[in-house]
Amino acid sequence: MNSKWTAVKPARKEKHFIVTEIEFDDEGAVTACMIESVMSKRIVPIQWQALKNQDQWIQGWK
Repeated sequence: MNSKWTAVKPARKEKHFIVTEIEFDDEGAVTACMIESVMSKRIVPIQWQALKNQDQWIQGWK
């Protein structure tokens, strides 16, 4: 929650994002994740595993 991410290939001039919502199931596994663009405030659902793909995302703001 509130972690910062940089898109490797920005779209719509949206480069920096913050994780704003995470939902968990009864076992504690992540079931949903939402990120918000810092620039446009647009909220986008994302598979949390996609954030581990270093070809698409860098942790922190670069």
